[in-house]
Amino acid sequence: MNKLTHLNEKGEANIVDISTKKPTKRSATAEGKVSVSEATLNLIISNNVKKGDVLSIARIAGIISAKKTPELIPLCHNLNLEFIKIEFEIDKKNKCIKVLSECQTTHKTGVEMEAMISCSISCLTIYDMVKSVDKNAYINDIKLISKSGGKSGNYQRK
Repeated sequence: MNKLTHLNEKGEANIVDISTKKPTKRSATAEGKVSVSEATLNLIISNNVKKGDVLSIARIAGIISAKKTPELIPLCHNLNLEFIKIEFEIDKKNKCIKVLSECQTTHKTGVEMEAMISCSISCLTIYDMVKSVDKNAYINDIKLISKSGGKSGNYQRK
């Protein structure tokens, strides 16, 4: 069995020592969905939600949260994020908003958690913006869909 990387020889939680690793370009993309009613989706599309521009606020929340990942996930390293992109795809047929978050850096460790956090917080922000008009709104399918760079190489969800 492989040694757990975040535990020391005493079994105590520690941040991984990356001091000897070489920086490489790294990227990760995560996605999630916020399902809403047809009426709520129309409010979002027409920018008529009383709290404001749902998608713009969710984008900003996602960007801010990506930069705060090590404050939220205890054993994540501080990274200098070089690029954060939050995109939204409106799916009228399935009455949902797909959130895509991509994060990039040139560093010694990956950005998967930054992409996952920013996707999650973007979804939560959409939910918060519409919860007063749609009690049945829900978040689902948050997952890593791709990553590149680093020792473990590339990953693409099938």
